[in-house]
Amino acid sequence: MTREAPRNITLSIGHEELRIRGIYETLSIANDFLAGLLFLVGSILFFWESTTHFATWLFVIGSVLFVARPTIRLARRVHLGRVAHLPLETVGDF
Repeated sequence: MTREAPRNITLSIGHEELRIRGIYETLSIANDFLAGLLFLVGSILFFWESTTHFATWLFVIGSVLFVARPTIRLARRVHLGRVAHLPLETVGDF
């Protein structure tokens, strides 16, 4: 068997695409940080019976933020697909 030489791939990413990726990346990081912080504070508040109700609400809100994570990713893919005028399958995660 002969071994083929590796092919070079050239990606062309425009300024608008980089800006959109940056915005969604920042939004995703902020979302993950806030969800983790809510779970941490909620966990600490479970040490005292008087704050258990509030801790439960922090867990619920943190869970909503964890569900928001794939929503942010989907919104980014749709946005990039519209900007690039490409099918969604070709707009991948880098």
